[in-house]
Amino acid sequence: MNAHVETPDLDPRRTAKHLYWQGFRVARIAEMLGEKAATVHSWKARDDWDAAKPIERVEGTLEARLIQLILKDPKDGRDFKEIDLLGRQVERLARVRRYEEPGGHEGDLNPKVANRNANPKRKPVKNDYTEEQAEQLRAAFFDELFGYQKHWYRAGEKNRIRNILKSRQIGATYYFAREALLDAVETGRNQIFLSASKAQAHVFKQYITAFARGAAGIELTGDPIVLPNGATLYFLGTNARTAQSYHGNLYFDEYFWTYKFQELRKVASGMAMHKKWRQTYISTPSSLSHDAYPFWAGQLFNKGRAKKEHIDLDISHAALKDGRACEDGQWRHIVTVEDALTQGCDLFDLDQLRLEYSEPEYRNLLMCEFVDDNASLFGMLLMQRCMVDSWEVWDDFKPFAARPVANQPVWIGYDPNGESETGDNAGLAVILPPAKPGGKYRIIERHQFRGLDYEDQAEQIRQLTKRYNVTHIGIDTTGIGSSVYQLVRKFYPGVTQYQYNPEIKGQLVMKAYNLISKGRVEFDAGWIDMAQSFMAIRKTTTASGRHITFVAGRNGTTGHADLAWAVMHALDKAPLDIDGATTGTGSSMMEIY
Repeated sequence: MNAHVETPDLDPRRTAKHLYWQGFRVARIAEMLGEKAATVHSWKARDDWDAAKPIERVEGTLEARLIQLILKDPKDGRDFKEIDLLGRQVERLARVRRYEEPGGHEGDLNPKVANRNANPKRKPVKNDYTEEQAEQLRAAFFDELFGYQKHWYRAGEKNRIRNILKSRQIGATYYFAREALLDAVETGRNQIFLSASKAQAHVFKQYITAFARGAAGIELTGDPIVLPNGATLYFLGTNARTAQSYHGNLYFDEYFWTYKFQELRKVASGMAMHKKWRQTYISTPSSLSHDAYPFWAGQLFNKGRAKKEHIDLDISHAALKDGRACEDGQWRHIVTVEDALTQGCDLFDLDQLRLEYSEPEYRNLLMCEFVDDNASLFGMLLMQRCMVDSWEVWDDFKPFAARPVANQPVWIGYDPNGESETGDNAGLAVILPPAKPGGKYRIIERHQFRGLDYEDQAEQIRQLTKRYNVTHIGIDTTGIGSSVYQLVRKFYPGVTQYQYNPEIKGQLVMKAYNLISKGRVEFDAGWIDMAQSFMAIRKTTTASGRHITFVAGRNGTTGHADLAWAVMHALDKAPLDIDGATTGTGSSMMEIY
């Protein structure tokens, strides 16, 4: 059936044009309008229907329909809706027209783009994150926990004070950095990280920023780090003695290696005095003589209390390996390397570790046993005099600069690997001597290497000569050290070699002891490996019993305490202070013998 368009009140010529733009053929349009095909062809040619742009075709049709609706009377609800819709289309087409004109831009099409610079820009929120990113942090945190770390988390939910004695390298600092960030994000509570030095405290910061970036793409900046919810993360060294205005959850790292712990703890615990704050103490053991030991053993609780209120804590590994809420309100836990291994930590090869460490070292560093340093030549109390917060007191040392101490002279000491494949670590130390007589000898770099051949060991030293003005290099030439020495001599002809015998070792130890006992040697308080290395040196006799010598390793070898020996190779350059040998504040050199 043929359609026919009745147009009693419409211009058939305009209707024909609109039908043509809809896609109808001329013959069909003529049939629908009751016109001759020749007439419609004539309209098409004279009005040039094909030349009209798409926007003109839409505008013409839109105009006709809009006028028709406006003139309609009466109108119903649908008419008004259509008039509103068509009016908005007219506005949109007008923007398209402006965009097509010379000088048109994106703002002509989108008012939001045009007005985006009309108002002052809102500053981006520093350290911002979304709810989704917070969920990603939480998921990543719980996805990477070993068994003992889950234990720490549960204990933190129930106990206000956690006190943890742990093996080295089981991920304690890594765990508590992430725990603290998650708590800050979810609760808005402040977090305070306290270490023997600010450099050591910033290890927490490095873990936190890496965790936020890797797990959720959050970039955290600032020192302290301030989150949008108001939580602040502080990273403090021993300068925290004056930071009594801080408050929040406290994390006290390696507290068995801090100087004057009792004094520092009073300030630190005051930061977390309110019941909503948690206190967490984490450390590897040092010596029984350290003033933190009474705090760990519960003896500090008894001080000043009536005898009937005293407690007698069982602090053995058997009693604390599963964690225990003790009578003094602290939850204590001991985690040895073997405990960590049985609870999912697959980072260790115990057989290899037993080859690398002597039995006393293995028990101290990895099995959480305290050292009785009465037999040590460099006891804990002596070494604490050397430990300083380098970020606070070394103004002229810029560790990240191309020339960390500009052109000041430095000395390098090196203790190479042992001869066997399972031999000792190689120790390297860089010392900045004092500019004036009587000043401090500062250990500004220390490194330990394992598995490097003698060429790689020599290369490590050569790289340091590019960063520093090196005026002395001392190397132990026993065993593989002889090969390292020969290579170093090619780029540093003035290198000094030490062929160990009781006299040479005695000379090195005496000079180091003299300087340390007088408080003239400094290193960063976070370098507990340096303190441990010196504490491992003890006095003994040679096999013949005729001479006194100094050892630190298993089976009477001198390979361990590599960092200490490296320091002593560098300190040998120091002029001998004759007066200091007898008038220093520490024990005299004669007491060594």
